[in-house]
Amino acid sequence: MSIKSSKTLVDEALKLIETIDPTEAKQLQEQKKCTLIDIRDIRELHSQGGIEDAIHIPRGMLEFWLDPGSPYYKKEKFDDINKKMVLFCAGGLRSALATKSLK
Repeated sequence: MSIKSSKTLVDEALKLIETIDPTEAKQLQEQKKCTLIDIRDIRELHSQGGIEDAIHIPRGMLEFWLDPGSPYYKKEKFDDINKKMVLFCAGGLRSALATKSLK
């Protein structure tokens, strides 16, 4: 069995998702047109800090916390589940894979 490399997985994800730069993400957040979701590990948040008003969802729990059918669903975390979601991490690789998973 052959396992795809992480680079291949990220490259495939980037072809299927929309990416935006930090300036656009900030504008969308200020206009209340998106929900910023920080998928970094909690240790990264503690050592590097976070973005004001971003919601932290650990990458390993993302699909579970966003799925209304999951026992782990976190309805209270979101003011509008239909609002555009902007996922971010430290370098864009994990968020690319996570975004593809959500699509």
